[in-house]
Amino acid sequence: MEPRNPNWRARCAHSFDDQGVMATFGVTPTSLEPGRVTLTFPFRADLIQQHGFIHAGVITTVLDSACGYAAFTLMEDRAEVLTVEFKSNFLAPAKGQTFRCEGEVIKAGRTLMVTQGRAFAMDGGAETLISTMQATMMVVTDKAGVTR
Repeated sequence: MEPRNPNWRARCAHSFDDQGVMATFGVTPTSLEPGRVTLTFPFRADLIQQHGFIHAGVITTVLDSACGYAAFTLMEDRAEVLTVEFKSNFLAPAKGQTFRCEGEVIKAGRTLMVTQGRAFAMDGGAETLISTMQATMMVVTDKAGVTR
């Protein structure tokens, strides 16, 4: 997959820094490649649900960003990304010391990009696939209130 913007890496990093929710959850980008993004965050007690697992909404939010930024890496310099839809499947409780969310572009269209995501929990030396996501991202250009 080829980026349509030679300055894609800096643009993605700047955009990610503008997301308050990622800072709130303590998420950091650990890998940024064309069409593929990895985000990680540590276990935090303030992100759990009643059983002590990271809340499904947190996992879904981070997976959505991983998929969105995977698509964003391939967009033109004047385009922005918005989620059109997603579906998540939870396969195991989100129990671990750290969490890794990967997003990957499956089909990079001019208007829509189809992505998939996977979330893993790392606990000691074990790694568990805890969630998958299928998401469609929209390439938004020249739209007041969305593009800069």
